[in-house]
Amino acid sequence: MINQSANPADLYDPFDMSDPFPFYEYARREAPVFWNEEIGCWVVTRHEDVKTVFKNLSIFSSKNTGSSVRPHSPAVQKVLHDGGMNITSGMSGRMPPDHTRIRSFINKAFTPRRTAVMEAPIRARVIEMLGEFKNGRADLVKQLTYDLPALVVFLLLGVPDEDVPDVKQWALARMAFQWGDPSEDEKVELAKDMVKYWQYCLNLIDQRFEETRDDLPSDLVRIYNEGDKSITREEMASVCYTMLFAGHETTSNVLAEGIRVMLSHRHSWEAICKDQALIPNAVNEMLRYSPSIFAWRRITTQPVTLGGVDLPVDAPLVVVIGSANRDETCFANSETFDILRDDTKEMMTFGHGVKYCLGAPLARLEGKIVLEELTKRFPSLRLAADQTVEYRSNSAMRGPKSVIVEWDADSNE
Repeated sequence: MINQSANPADLYDPFDMSDPFPFYEYARREAPVFWNEEIGCWVVTRHEDVKTVFKNLSIFSSKNTGSSVRPHSPAVQKVLHDGGMNITSGMSGRMPPDHTRIRSFINKAFTPRRTAVMEAPIRARVIEMLGEFKNGRADLVKQLTYDLPALVVFLLLGVPDEDVPDVKQWALARMAFQWGDPSEDEKVELAKDMVKYWQYCLNLIDQRFEETRDDLPSDLVRIYNEGDKSITREEMASVCYTMLFAGHETTSNVLAEGIRVMLSHRHSWEAICKDQALIPNAVNEMLRYSPSIFAWRRITTQPVTLGGVDLPVDAPLVVVIGSANRDETCFANSETFDILRDDTKEMMTFGHGVKYCLGAPLARLEGKIVLEELTKRFPSLRLAADQTVEYRSNSAMRGPKSVIVEWDADSNE
């Protein structure tokens, strides 16, 4: 229950993802843009303001997107520096004209054809994983939604099976390093994993220069070798660095939480079981209601007024996508999960403007295939009653640690 007389800034816990939605409804109404001392950022909660931030990159720069919640200690900075890492090692922190140049190059490789050819191997992998669902009970996160997006993006980027455990570990380290709240000693160890992650991406590109394969890094190298020298080896590695993480952790979260929500709205689950033509729109509603990235960062480049608040230059912002997607001024019955709604196009899940997520079509494809195969094989799927859903402490990613499901085993095994 929200204390209706309290200052939203006093109620905000940036790392508590258990059920932040009542607070954000209150914040949108009482203080849509407020300062949070704990993380030293202005928090932006309304859809209109979040869209304004994403749309105006020249005023709300993305150069701080790859930074951590708290400043780095000298020991952490040394680990990163010695490993050749900086804030632009990924794509999310880059600004035009560099971002425009690199994005134009990527668009030549990450084409609709590259996404379309992924459908058959994704479906085969989903069918294989669902084949391991036994005895009428499973953990969706452990047995499907955590590993599947990782395996998909690893296939896209040509990561061999023997490297998968290391890359997964480095992805978890990056999430904890950038958006968690680790101790200084923990952050030093996480920084070491971040360096290993970055060096792996550099090596991945070097290997493709030696021998191309049928994967996205090879497409980048082929385009370069055919004459487009507009990006460097390090910038190609930054593409891989971004996609290895973004295509894994984010999609894992939206699948796990989206399916959990779908099953808690039984009529919606039964509707897509009866009519799979509803699934694409159901995926969009999952993405709106349970966004893969819950909050993102920007920083002002000049004084500006946002949501009635005057912000100075260099004001750090946290834009809360999870709140914007439930803004009652933008979405009809915004707190209602409705797979038939026709306003999901306004969601901020994949961003907006020049930074709109490259991987959106792939994320939608994965969601579509998972729901198609789950409804086909397990129409009686339901949430186990004997569970408490817990969420990792994190300021940007929201996904359940575990989702236990049950089904009528005799009809599926």
